[in-house]
Amino acid sequence: MSSSEGSAMPTRRHVIGATAVVACGAALAGCAAEDPGPAIVPPGVKGKVVAQTSDVPVGGGLVISQWKILITQPSSGVFKAFSASCPHRGCAVGGVADGKINCPCHGSQFAADSGKLLRGPAEAPLAEFPLKVEGSGIVLV
Repeated sequence: MSSSEGSAMPTRRHVIGATAVVACGAALAGCAAEDPGPAIVPPGVKGKVVAQTSDVPVGGGLVISQWKILITQPSSGVFKAFSASCPHRGCAVGGVADGKINCPCHGSQFAADSGKLLRGPAEAPLAEFPLKVEGSGIVLV
């Protein structure tokens, strides 16, 4: 009987292959398109006025490049704050039109009222930041 016949011991090749499969599975599980969880407000912004309500048009948005934040006003008096970085490749999202936030790099679209993914290639929504309106100022909390 040769050493490869009837042996219950796995070969080195089998062990390496199985380890690679497990590692790839764990890596892919980390890339799942789930809710990204609570967003962390960029450092130095929390509690500060980041924009004036008059700067954000109804049905539109304002990108604040300094902190990579997008403020939208999906309906009169309703303001939302999102990460201005597309979760697909990190490109800065652009204009807001027809209730949609558009990424100019690869065409992903997100809902201006929730950040929900409407069209890929992105596989996750935009991270949302909590905010409040104080007088005419928009403050991230």
